[in-house]
Amino acid sequence: HITPEKFYVEACDDGADDVLAIDRVSTEVTLTVKKDVPPSAVTRPICGILGTIRLVAGTYLIVITKKKKVGEIFSHAIWKATDFDILSYKKTMLHLTDIQLQDNKVFLSMLNHVLSVDGFYFSTTYDLTHTLQRLANTSPEFQEMSLLER
Repeated sequence: HITPEKFYVEACDDGADDVLAIDRVSTEVTLTVKKDVPPSAVTRPICGILGTIRLVAGTYLIVITKKKKVGEIFSHAIWKATDFDILSYKKTMLHLTDIQLQDNKVFLSMLNHVLSVDGFYFSTTYDLTHTLQRLANTSPEFQEMSLLER
């Protein structure tokens, strides 16, 4: 969900009530609940958040808008991110000079080119950041940690 003040990322899991709120001015990230999302928010589906990047015009949120299942590891789905959107935290570009606008446009073009290259894979239930050998040699405490905590 998008409002002029915040991005709200809502999980699609059944029973999930937590919503990630990202302040578009302070860039502060907090957890809130679904009822705090204003009804006026523009809603659109995403498959995940790739991250943020700071360019000339300010910070941008990169979201995955399309995914394709490419396989499974131990019954965990592995997805390939196939399309992205780059959302500006800023509501306007009036604070930029013509040169800054042109530079920002070039950087956005470069970013779009990088995102168009194959190779962005993810799983919501399996740790793709560690090899199977390394995972086998980790402590039980590490194995019990959520993917976010790792």
